[in-house]
Amino acid sequence: MKLTFCGAARQVTGSCFLFETGGVRFLVDCGMFQGGRAVAAQNHERFAFDPRRISFVILTHAHIDHSGLLPRLAAEGFRGPIYATAATIDIASVLLPDSAYLQEVEAQRAARRGDRIDPVYTTDDARAVLKQFKAVRYDREFEPAPGVRARLRDAGHILGSAIVELWLTENGRTCKVVVSGDLGQPGRPIVRDPTPVTEADVVLVESTYGNRDHKPLQATLDEFIACMRDTLERKRGVVLIPAYAVGRTQEVLYYINRLSREGRLGHVDVFLDSPMAAEVTAITARHLELFDEEARRLVAAPPGESRMRLKVTESVQDSMALNRIESAAVIISASGMCDGGRIRHHLKHHLPDARSTVIILGFQAAGTLGRRLVDGADSVRILGEDVPVRAEIVTLGGFSAHADQSALLQWLGHFKPAPRQLFLVHGEEDVAGAFAGRIRDKLGWNARIPTHGESVAL
Repeated sequence: MKLTFCGAARQVTGSCFLFETGGVRFLVDCGMFQGGRAVAAQNHERFAFDPRRISFVILTHAHIDHSGLLPRLAAEGFRGPIYATAATIDIASVLLPDSAYLQEVEAQRAARRGDRIDPVYTTDDARAVLKQFKAVRYDREFEPAPGVRARLRDAGHILGSAIVELWLTENGRTCKVVVSGDLGQPGRPIVRDPTPVTEADVVLVESTYGNRDHKPLQATLDEFIACMRDTLERKRGVVLIPAYAVGRTQEVLYYINRLSREGRLGHVDVFLDSPMAAEVTAITARHLELFDEEARRLVAAPPGESRMRLKVTESVQDSMALNRIESAAVIISASGMCDGGRIRHHLKHHLPDARSTVIILGFQAAGTLGRRLVDGADSVRILGEDVPVRAEIVTLGGFSAHADQSALLQWLGHFKPAPRQLFLVHGEEDVAGAFAGRIRDKLGWNARIPTHGESVAL
C-alpha cells in the first residue's frame, strides 16, 4: 500500500492524493493550484500518474482547489466514477463549468493583447466530467473497488464537505486512513460541526490555519458591525466584500440578515453580484437537511423582521450599473482572493475612493490580488491598469470557514490511540511547521510535513 502526495503538500491548494493498494489506484481530490502565475502554471504540468489507470476518485468537497482538475483528468483518459455527497455534486455542477469559462475568457483577453494563455480545460470538458459523479450519503459505507471500503463524514466546512474514511486491505492486512479534507470551525452558522473520528492508522489533516487561532466570533461580528456602520452611515461609502461563491457568501448573507433582525444593523442594501454565488445560494436553500439548528430557525423566521434588502444582479449590465452607486451599499462579489470574477471591476472603481471599505474575510494565497491588498499595497494592477489604494482594507479572520489551531487540535484529540502516521497537508510550509510543534507539545505526537510528489508506504 502506497500514498503519493500530488498536491497540497507544503502549500494550501492543489489537493490531490494518490492511493495504490492491491492493484487499485485511486485519488482523493483532484484540485487546481491557486495563488499567482507561478503556482497556477502547475495546473498545466503532467499528472504524476496515468489518468487512464485511475479506478475512481473520492471528492471531499466542491471548492476548485479540491475539484478543479477533474475535467482535465477526464479529458486525459479517466473514465471511472467520482464519489461525492449530493450537495457537493450540485455545487460542482456550477463551479466547474464556471472555472472553465473564466479560463476561456482569460485566454481570449490574452490573445487580444498578443499573449497566449491556454485554458487548462474547456467548458465542454467541465460539463462532460459531471456525468461521472455518483452521489453517496454521509455515514454510509460503500465499496468503490475490491479491497477498498470508504465512508464520508460531515466536515463542517461548506455544504456537502466531507472527511474521508478509508479501509484498505491488501494481502490480508487492513490499514485505516482518514483524510480530513477541509475542516470547518465549530460553532459556525448553516453547516454542522465537523464529525469526530476516533480511530485511524494514518491521518492526513489540513493545516491552513495551524499556526494560530481565529478571533472569537462575537468579537469578529462586533468589528464587522462597526466597520459596516462606519462606512455606510458615517462615510456614506460603499462596502466591498470579495467572497467565495460557495460557503462564504451564504455565511455573510446569513449574518447580515441575522444582525439586521436583531436591530444591530439598520436598513441595508446588499447587492449580490455573482451569478455563481446566486446559483450556489439557491442550491444551499435546497439542502435544508444539512443545516444546523440555528440556521433552520432563521430560515423559518418571518421575512418581515429583516431590514436587509437583497438584490441579485442578473446581467453584466446590472453589474456595471453598480458602479453608479456611490454610497450606502454593500456589494458582495466573487472571487474570494480577488483574482477573478466581477470583484476586480468593483475594486478598480472603488479602491481610489477613501470613503469605501474592502472587507477581506478569508485566507489570501501568496501572489493573489487579495494578498497584496492585505499586505498594504499602495497601488495594485487590475485589468491592465495601476489603481491607487485609498479605500480602507479590513481583514476579519474570524469568518474563516477553516478550523483554527485549537479546533484542529480538538479534532485530532478524538483519535485514541494516536495514529501510526500523521501528515500535515493544505498548509504553507512555515504554518505546517508551527502546527507540528504544537501537536508535539499538546498531544505528544510526531507529525510529518510531506513534500510535493513524495510517496510513503502505509
